[in-house]
Amino acid sequence: MICCTSDSFRFRLIYCRYLEHEKLKDFPKANIILLRPSMSFLLMKTRDVLSLESALPDFSKTTHIFLPVNDCRDVNTPEGGSHWSLLLVSLIDGVAFHYDSMYPANKREGMLLAHKISELLGKPLKFMDLADSPQQNNSSDCGVFVCLLMQHLLIGRLLKAHAQDKISMSMSGKEVDAKGGRTEMLRIIEAFRKEGERRRSRSVSRTREKHKPSRSPPRIGDEQTPG
Repeated sequence: MICCTSDSFRFRLIYCRYLEHEKLKDFPKANIILLRPSMSFLLMKTRDVLSLESALPDFSKTTHIFLPVNDCRDVNTPEGGSHWSLLLVSLIDGVAFHYDSMYPANKREGMLLAHKISELLGKPLKFMDLADSPQQNNSSDCGVFVCLLMQHLLIGRLLKAHAQDKISMSMSGKEVDAKGGRTEMLRIIEAFRKEGERRRSRSVSRTREKHKPSRSPPRIGDEQTPG
């Protein structure tokens, strides 16, 4: 089962940033955190999770946390492994929902990460490995499924709900268009890349302008001015 590479790791990282900066920003009162894949991996592999508190976001007011789950065993290679899944922790309900597109491949890793976040926050969590999660039909779409499920749960469920609403976290019957999703995500990533190039270009232009030689004639120093 070969699902993921370092390229797909960066793919998910950029998409997390997209959701965070382009979607979550419209809901300033939402206390939802999208934890980066590298931080999720670090959390899962660190024995003393409390030692990570200073490196992690402040979860004191957080209602939900999205955490990508990786099956990599090499602690020195967070972008390694062969499969990714998604853990959604509802702190207000005390439940960790695990969505695995190759169920139950990442059950052990999902349980471990749920235990780690529970230990970090000092809050018991009920782990739910959702057998009705949408399933991929190949060995290469796990990263796309993680991104699309995260997007649907975030935008289609949590951000649309009112505080008093009871919403279902089940993804039973949800159709995932992996091909279309991959195309859209590549478009978003390309747009991010071009925006990055424009920013770098503007930064270089400002630097050059700052150091551009003056066309005015030089002035003599005060020490050479006749008294």
